[in-house]
Amino acid sequence: MKGLPNVAGTVGRIVATAQNGLEVIRMGGLDTGTEPTPYKVVETDKMYRLRRYFPDDAGDGFAHIILIPPMMVSANVYDVTQENGAVSVLYRHKVIPWVVDFGSPDHEEGGMERTLTDHVVAISRVIDLVRRVVGQDVHLGGYSQGGMFAYQTAAYRRSEGLASVVTFGSPVDVLAALPLGLPAQLVVPGAEFVADNVFNRLWIPSWLARTGFQLADPVKTARSRIDFLRKLHDRDALLPREDQRRFIEQEGWVAWSGPAVAELLRQFVVHNRMMSGGFVIDGEVVSMTEITCPVLAFVGETDDIGQPLAVRGIVRAAPDAEVYETAAPVGHFGLVVGSNAGRLTWPTVGEWIQWREGNGEQPAAVTPMSRTRSESGSGISWSNRLTYGVGQVAGAGTAVSKELLEAVNSLQRTTRAVATESVRTVPRLFRLGQIQPSTRVSLGKLMSENAKRTPHDEVFLFEDRVLTHTQVNARIDNVVAGLIECGIRPGVHVGLMMDPRPSALVTIAALSRLGAVAVLLSSSDALPEMLTLAETRIIVSDPVHLDRAAAVCDRVLVLGGGSSDARAIERADGEHIVDMEKIDPERVRMPVWYRPDPGLAGDLAFILFTETQGRLNRWSVTNHRFAMSAFGAAAAAGLSNRDTVYCLPPLHHASGLLTTLGATAAGRSRIALSTGIDPERFTREVRRYGVTVVSYTWNMLADIVDAPEFDPGQLGSVRLFMGSGLSAWVWTRLRETLPNARVLEFFATADGSAILANVDDSKIGAMGRALPETNPVRVAAYDPVAERMEIDRDTGFVREAGPGEVGMLVAHAGQRFEAAGLVLRDVFRPHDRWEVGGSLFQSDADGDLWYMGSAQAVIRSRSGPIYPVPIQHALSLIPDIKLAAVYAVGEPGEQLAVAAVTLRGGATSLTPTQIRVGLGELPAAERPHLVWVADSIPLSESFRAMTSRIAARGLPKPGPRVWYRDQDGRYRRYTASAAATIDWTALPAGDDGGAE
Repeated sequence: MKGLPNVAGTVGRIVATAQNGLEVIRMGGLDTGTEPTPYKVVETDKMYRLRRYFPDDAGDGFAHIILIPPMMVSANVYDVTQENGAVSVLYRHKVIPWVVDFGSPDHEEGGMERTLTDHVVAISRVIDLVRRVVGQDVHLGGYSQGGMFAYQTAAYRRSEGLASVVTFGSPVDVLAALPLGLPAQLVVPGAEFVADNVFNRLWIPSWLARTGFQLADPVKTARSRIDFLRKLHDRDALLPREDQRRFIEQEGWVAWSGPAVAELLRQFVVHNRMMSGGFVIDGEVVSMTEITCPVLAFVGETDDIGQPLAVRGIVRAAPDAEVYETAAPVGHFGLVVGSNAGRLTWPTVGEWIQWREGNGEQPAAVTPMSRTRSESGSGISWSNRLTYGVGQVAGAGTAVSKELLEAVNSLQRTTRAVATESVRTVPRLFRLGQIQPSTRVSLGKLMSENAKRTPHDEVFLFEDRVLTHTQVNARIDNVVAGLIECGIRPGVHVGLMMDPRPSALVTIAALSRLGAVAVLLSSSDALPEMLTLAETRIIVSDPVHLDRAAAVCDRVLVLGGGSSDARAIERADGEHIVDMEKIDPERVRMPVWYRPDPGLAGDLAFILFTETQGRLNRWSVTNHRFAMSAFGAAAAAGLSNRDTVYCLPPLHHASGLLTTLGATAAGRSRIALSTGIDPERFTREVRRYGVTVVSYTWNMLADIVDAPEFDPGQLGSVRLFMGSGLSAWVWTRLRETLPNARVLEFFATADGSAILANVDDSKIGAMGRALPETNPVRVAAYDPVAERMEIDRDTGFVREAGPGEVGMLVAHAGQRFEAAGLVLRDVFRPHDRWEVGGSLFQSDADGDLWYMGSAQAVIRSRSGPIYPVPIQHALSLIPDIKLAAVYAVGEPGEQLAVAAVTLRGGATSLTPTQIRVGLGELPAAERPHLVWVADSIPLSESFRAMTSRIAARGLPKPGPRVWYRDQDGRYRRYTASAAATIDWTALPAGDDGGAE
């Protein structure tokens, strides 16, 4: 009889298990008797239903928060348990909750076509609605991906109307710590593929979303189910967590629309643009830097989905916001649902809101987020994993896998880097190497190919506007129709005078698509000469340049102003001035001869102009040379569709046309156009556009990096500066302040035959070597005094210059259709052909080339040739010197070398010691005769020093800011008495005094 109680207990457990199990099977779970918190739907929209909780309470004296669920989770996530749910706890803290219910897209009209932009714009409308109702700013909160929505909406609105943003496990720097510790180099290509090829056709049903969440921590999922079955007989033990269990395992999941998932993956995983900036919402460029309201981010210390390192990225992404955090000993779901959430998360949110409203003290659990936090891996420590028991096995597996991967990466870093770059560069270089005279290749064709390949990707960013490949391609075709209507035919030389803006780039591409020749003009005084040299009788202009263009040309086509520019319309007469915006492309009858993108490699595509020693030179660029520059620069810069290139140079400069527009088209990158050189605008637009590459010419960056407001910390997204003519001190400054960015300096000869690049950024001032698949180059020995190449007496061929010897750069003329300049035959061996461009170079022991200046710019003094570029390079390395320009005064053979310099902000003068030490590496005979501090140095539109204008002034007058080189090679003050007694002819040719 003693065993009867045990038998009865066992039978009772079996019966209870059966009863409870039957209820679970029939009802999906146990009846907890709880009722949902009262709410009222106050607004119904195609995108959402807006719930206002506790509708019977007027909320006088209450604050208000709008809560956003993730796309895959039901809005009930904020009301899972009646006592510990978010809405109930917040209400007890005098906060009225408003919840955005997006519904389940598979049950909503048009739900499966929803985009990420639709969600953000809808949330923004909700904010406006609630503010109108309550008459005050509101707080915005979001869990997981809903918190990403909150950040994006705050940035989109520039924080207008928001008292604060509160997020829970919401990643910002996504690639810093992906879910489960997955490596970015594996995830990004896969995410890009499925975004472009899967989710444009499919969507994610609710069951798949639930399964994916559970697989994120399979150990915890399995343990929870086993624990539930073991306790199935004990109803009282199960009821407190039953609502939470049913939500996680059954009721809490909704479908994802394919376009929204694709956009999420593309913008915030592949491109990580919440961190870098430049994501697009409703056709507008947005950056997290626009968030200025306070932010509170909840960090799950054992969160394997919104990992701590990724969540804490907000402090760097939103530098102008006060960012706080609260760390909780929970995983991803435990941040918002469960006993810990009811005990810690939601009371802290209520206290935070009251503090921000001025009704309480700063919560003890809220601390400022560190901007200098150093975390390894995901930011989840082993102690946290073990202490809180969340995902021990899964976490250990991913951590070990990541450690092994990092070990392999460290051993094979070089191999991986080469392989990664090969994926990008080899196809481009292969295509470049296959070009023949009859190959169809042009800018217009390249733009057309991009539109077919990635029609919906963004291509132009300008003044916060965004244009996709499809939109740009359609605009190009419309401009082509307008040009044909105005009588433009293939081969016609058409001038272009337009500021860097989308209409200018479209016009250049349209001329290319038509087969006409685009003549890139500046508004300098040499404009009439440019038209003559280019044989141009028609100009396409924007309204800004209309007066200048009409003054020098009988026929001007105005594009880009449209009806917004009344002056252009008033002056348009249909003959002398034509308003192309009035032409309806649909009404233009396309002629039978029109064939889109007819340009062959050997066809002339562009005409540019260079100026040397005050002399204007025409630079003819064929489609082949355009392709060499575009594909070569894209390969050297490693450009891809993940890059945003910020274009500072004018389009009439080679850096603007070839290594910016051409390279971005070849790399399928985005191009952001600047409206001017201004330090404040530069920083703002780099942050907003998410710029990764900055293009420049000459001294464009000098004022930016020298400005007091220049803050390198705001330029974290920039990985590369590329262009030509960068001064040594700016190069050095960029290295010091942006160690994660590098400089890619290009050089192209005036005839375009040679294209060099300092690819590895190892030597400041070097031009590097010829780009792969471009024309090979050599340095021929050259006598700058006699102005001829030197002949080897033994062979009769031209002698090749050795290391350290100045010579003439020549490029191999392999493509016979390409030769535009002087071509010599039988130069280094029988039957070879080399194109002479007129540029002098010196090679070092490693084979890298250093530019010495043009042959025309050599200063021919009594003591021998003096090369201006090495002097400028040496002077610009003196800390107080901002800009240096070297020029000649006098007749050849008797010329004096004069260096004009300007000083950086804060510097008032130079000392002779600074000058002597700065020039110490140059032989005395190759130093300038005079150095003087100028108030300013005139710059061209491309920011190149215009030495011809300074030289026209002659020798500088004696004064306290002028120094001369004495017979010992030292520098002394150039006074009136010294000027009267100096015998320049007495300076020895080989003296090296003062070089110590």
